[in-house]
Amino acid sequence: MRQDALFIGIEVDDEIARNKEVAVKLAEVCPVDIYAQGEDGGVRIVDANVDECVLCELCLDAAPNGTVRVLKLYEDGAVLSH
Repeated sequence: MRQDALFIGIEVDDEIARNKEVAVKLAEVCPVDIYAQGEDGGVRIVDANVDECVLCELCLDAAPNGTVRVLKLYEDGAVLSH
């Protein structure tokens, strides 16, 4: 997770972060392009876009349950859940 983030923190489990299918799915569903497919095919977080998160929960739906966490830093790190 970015240490300089102001509003939102994103955590992706290491095993899922290496999964190419999940990387593609996350990149497709995120309306503000927080997720991309990295050079190795895995999940890459686009740091410049993280604080643009609209809390839509689409990434939570796209990844296996509990493997992506969206933290609301402005609420002492409360985890977004659906």
